[in-house]
Order: sequence, then C-alpha cells, then structure tokens
Amino acid sequence: MDVEYLSKRISEIIDRTSRSVVTIYTEIPSFDIFFGPRVVRGAGSGFIVNRGLLVTNAHVVSNASRVIVVFSDGVRSEGDVVAVDGSRDLALVSFERRDVEPIAIGNSDEITIGEIVFAIGSPLGLTGPSVSMGVVSALGRTIADEERGIILEDLIQTDAAINPGNSGGPIANVRGEAVGVATAIIPYAQGIGFAIPINTVKRFIEMVRKYGRPIRAWLGVYVAPLTKEIASLYGLSTSEGLVVVQVMPRSPAESYGLRRGDVLIEAEGRRLRKPSDLRASIEDRIDSECINLRVIRRNKEFNVCIPPIIEAVG
Repeated sequence: MDVEYLSKRISEIIDRTSRSVVTIYTEIPSFDIFFGPRVVRGAGSGFIVNRGLLVTNAHVVSNASRVIVVFSDGVRSEGDVVAVDGSRDLALVSFERRDVEPIAIGNSDEITIGEIVFAIGSPLGLTGPSVSMGVVSALGRTIADEERGIILEDLIQTDAAINPGNSGGPIANVRGEAVGVATAIIPYAQGIGFAIPINTVKRFIEMVRKYGRPIRAWLGVYVAPLTKEIASLYGLSTSEGLVVVQVMPRSPAESYGLRRGDVLIEAEGRRLRKPSDLRASIEDRIDSECINLRVIRRNKEFNVCIPPIIEAVG
C-alpha cells in the first residue's frame, strides 16, 4: 500500500474521530487547613457516545460541583454528571448541545496484541484533542490503584503516550472506532498506559439505561485463571478455566456449594479464561434468576445455577 495514501487515510480517520472527543474542566470544593474553603480545578478528557451524552473516567468528575465540556470546535457547555462508578472508573456526563456526532464504537473482544491504536485526548489540560500512536502491548492486565483504593481488571495495555489529562479519552483503532477508555499511566515507567475495554463501557451504559444508576452483580467468589502448571499439579483434565481461590461466607456461592479449588469452565455458555469473563457473563444476564455454571471438582463435572446478589453502586 502506498505510504502517502496510508498516511492521508489515517489523518482522515483521526480528524473524524477527534470531533467526538472533548476536554473536561472541573471545579471540586475543598478545604485547606490554612486557607479554609477553596476550589480545586481539574482537567480530563471524554468522548461522545450519543447525542447529549459522553463517557469519561469516574476520577475525572467525582465530587465535582461544576463540569465544563469543551468540544473540539471550542464551543463550551455545562455538563451534568449522570452516573459514576468508581469501581470501574467510569462516568457518564450529559450536555445540552445536540449538533455533535458520537464516536464510532468498536468491539474490544476483537483487539489483538500488536494492533495499532491511537490515544486521543487533552494531555495536561490543553484544549483541543491531541493524538499519539502506539500498539496494544498486552491484554487482560490487572492493576491496583492504591491512591483511589480500587482494582481495575482486564485492562488494555498500550505504549501510545497517555499523559495526565488524557484520562477519559478514547483509545481508537485504525478504523476510528473507540475500543477503550484511557484510565491510568505508570509514572515511573516508559511507554506503559492502560485503558478500560469498550465492551465494559457498553455494559456500564446499558445498566444505567435500564436501572438509572450503575449496578454490580456478584456470586461471592474470588477466582484466578487456571494455568497449565496448576492443572498439571492437581491432575486436572482441563487447562482452561477459573480456579475458585476464595468463597465469601454467607454468599450465594457458598449456599449453592461452591468450594475453594473448584474450576469454573463456563458461565451461561461462555468459556471462562479470565476473571472478567465471569463478571461479563453475570452482568449480561443480570435479570436472570440464576447464573448457570459448569464446574469441575476432582475431575468430575457438574452444573449449578446460582442467583446473583445485585447492588447499586456509585
């Protein structure tokens, strides 16, 4: 393929995608022990997902008394925080302007390591979308954010430059589709940034649409991916699944007989390879009376249907 044509094509895709990216300025009330009440100003990014609604990170808009949305053409609008889920680090913000186009939404399940991606946002609070290019470095990453006291699972790792202010902006593929939401950087490392998969965002938006606020559904188990080494050590007949490492007392999982060491291989017909697969299966069937699981215990397979506990968050 002609290099000049390819460069022009990428430029056109980025230009179109950037129109859906916004800069977010916030004002957060605070109290200083020496100076008394004051306002802390912050900045981040976001992107439009439908007319009048945008996605950003929870940590960008949490506790904000005022949210200002600046569109790619410089027009400003007051924003209203609709929903916040700190455990997913996602938030929805509404705005009144209607003459803007939403971003194209991709499928994060189709992302592959080595795929070219673009981080689009407002680094350092600079107004107007900025773009950096990189590749998907790894998938399924889990990081603990001690400052915010949360654990983020199933993240996309990329070497596309993500700086303070990029938080909440899209990670886009070469088709201009959002496949992730920039959420974190490792300050002491070079070229390591993380993004929330866009399919997690889709489920988040659907929950808010159906229930009016974010919802969490859980069975009461902590799980870890089954490795070939663990399977060989315990003489298991499968090397793919999730090992139950802890069952919460008085949880549905305990009531329905799940035990530490059980291997979950399917949930609602979905093969389980990483913890986020189980969470996605539960959230996709959140209205079901119970979640159907295929379980292996001492090389004997059985089925169990466990009712989830549903909680409002945010």
